[in-house]
Amino acid sequence: MKPFDYLRPAGLAEASEAWADAGSSARLLAGGTDLTVALRHGHLATDLVIDLKAVVELGPDIVVDAGALRISAGTTMMQVGRFLAEHGSLPALREATEVVGSIQIRNRATLVGNICNASPAADTVPVLAALGASVEVYGPHGTRLRPVADFIEGNRRIDLGAGEIVTAVLIPLPDEPRGSAFDRITRRRGVDLATTNMCCTISAAGEVVMAFGAVSPRPLVVRDETGTLADPASDPADRQDAIRRLAAHATPISDVRASADYRSAMLATMAERALRVAQERLAGMMTDA
Repeated sequence: MKPFDYLRPAGLAEASEAWADAGSSARLLAGGTDLTVALRHGHLATDLVIDLKAVVELGPDIVVDAGALRISAGTTMMQVGRFLAEHGSLPALREATEVVGSIQIRNRATLVGNICNASPAADTVPVLAALGASVEVYGPHGTRLRPVADFIEGNRRIDLGAGEIVTAVLIPLPDEPRGSAFDRITRRRGVDLATTNMCCTISAAGEVVMAFGAVSPRPLVVRDETGTLADPASDPADRQDAIRRLAAHATPISDVRASADYRSAMLATMAERALRVAQERLAGMMTDA
């Protein structure tokens, strides 16, 4: 590991200023589950690590604010999963957080970090993209919001300017019932990166949104505008055709985890599975209402 300087700022303004001054020669540390591994194995070198864990404004926090669930940058995967389980909300996001690494990893890794790492195989990103989530970005020029689906610009590339730090994830809470489901395929059970993953949401108004991961450099969000997928009584052949049309937007690659052909073939299977679960959850919500 190459030696580097270490800074542990106590405030957001201090962290932003140090980040702006250092530029590309520095790295931000939140949970550190990706950064420390990359540094240790020599996949990444840096002159400065800015540790954000002591920044007061980024401390673990989950609140409902202005019709959205706000999850601060210091909130771990485990904390997010427990909150969602206790409140019975956003089941797809809860499912995604529960498969990110091991229990030890989830107690360190943050939801914001999973976004900012910008891995095409990140499990929470397709869910957040399908739910229309945004990141809250603080910087020298103020605070701005950016949809997660646009914030991630490609493999390990994000829309973050000089001195900018992601402070939270904002997930809009729907005004009407919405069913959601997460699915993924891995090479083995247990701790593994996703070969492919996805999220499906369906609203009471009949809008179906699917977001796929690990099949394009950035999260792929597609919508069914035919109404076929929203109708549980639609012809199975028509549903399969609609799913295939949506999955055709994917541009998977072949790597050590799977071939491009395998990934393409699995998308339809996953989409059908997730759609069925999302429909069942929506029906349950409508019944309870």
